[in-house]
Amino acid sequence: MVKIVSLGVLRQEAGTKPIILANAFDLNSFTYFKRSGVREMITFFSRTFVERTQKGQRQSIQHEEYNCHVYVRQDGLAGIVVCDQDYPPRVAFALMNKMLEEYNKETNGSWAQNPGNGSLDWAPLTKALEDYQDPTKADKISAIQKELDETTAVLSKTIDSVLERGEKLDDLVSKSADLSSQSKVFYKQAKKTNSCCVVM
Repeated sequence: MVKIVSLGVLRQEAGTKPIILANAFDLNSFTYFKRSGVREMITFFSRTFVERTQKGQRQSIQHEEYNCHVYVRQDGLAGIVVCDQDYPPRVAFALMNKMLEEYNKETNGSWAQNPGNGSLDWAPLTKALEDYQDPTKADKISAIQKELDETTAVLSKTIDSVLERGEKLDDLVSKSADLSSQSKVFYKQAKKTNSCCVVM
């Protein structure tokens, strides 16, 4: 199952360590005793990756089985999404854009003077962490792709279910009035070619 582990909003200024303005974690997949260590590592990586990302750029950094998607806006407001490798990067960056816009709007730009020593909890970030766990629910393109995959699976198994009991596709092809004799010969040759390589 795809999973987001952490979301963060940071402030980056040249020559200083990035300041964490808000963050949210979902560490339920880790044992209780590992959670604080994982949280510290995510905080460390978040600061490091934001610091090493130039303003106006996006990056995706792979670390072990996780991806860290980072975006630093021109004004220095930055976001990071830490998720497993199966999580679609497009959805992660879309989430980040949405959260950064919302944070900037809610704080009226006062984040630029925030010293970062207040509460790191921000309710919309926590809600986004829950809502975006399943990218197909949060992203219309992913939902369409999932639906297409399911439809393809259904179509590929329905050819056998369309045939009646004891009926073979070969018999239908030979009886068909819709196929030219050339198409029937092509079908038989293709079937022979495909079956000659089967190891039993």
